Amino acid sequence: MVCRCEIGSGRSCLESVPIFRGLTPNEQREIAQITNERHFRRGELIFTPGDENHNLYVIHKGQVKLSRISEAGKEQILRIAGPGDFFGELALFSRLPAATQAQAMQDLVMCVIDGERLRDLLLKYPLIALKVVEELSARLETAENMIESLALHSVDQRIAQALLEYGADRFELAISKGDLAASLGMTQETLSRKLSAWQVQGIIKQTGQRGIEILNRAGLEKLAESG
Repeated sequence: MVCRCEIGSGRSCLESVPIFRGLTPNEQREIAQITNERHFRRGELIFTPGDENHNLYVIHKGQVKLSRISEAGKEQILRIAGPGDFFGELALFSRLPAATQAQAMQDLVMCVIDGERLRDLLLKYPLIALKVVEELSARLETAENMIESLALHSVDQRIAQALLEYGADRFELAISKGDLAASLGMTQETLSRKLSAWQVQGIIKQTGQRGIEILNRAGLEKLAESG
């Protein structure tokens, strides 16, 4: 079905995507005409490495985990995408098979834009192409920062930095501990062992499956700086 997702005040979900901002209503209608609404259940795979997938996905509701799986089965999470985010652009513009896996973390509602026809519109509307380049540049910087963190920062530093990014002393992890571990380039067992040790040391307190309370912020900041 044609995507009819709205984000409030009668606006299309496409308006929430950076590369489509600034288009006229008529131009947005052209995009909508090549877009289909799709629903995915929690845990469902949207695409896997090797799939000939050349569409652009715009999330209206839910979250998607984008990751790579090694031959040994180890998962490295690249990013978590939520409402207003889009993904699939690399396979769309490279015309190569998908290199990543996309999996629904929650029940999803998405707008799926036909890749072949979208490429034609990029030629017609250079503003979209320019914004795509800007978005890819930002994601490249994020990827470089991730590589730097994995290569130069210890396990303790990575975990402490991730907890401090929440900014509050009490919070719920946005993703499961398994997914957090995968995003930080470690096993869940390593993450759990570190968190338990820090709890014994009085640095943090764990509550439930995802609850974290920072008891010693100075101590956690020291771990983030030097491990």
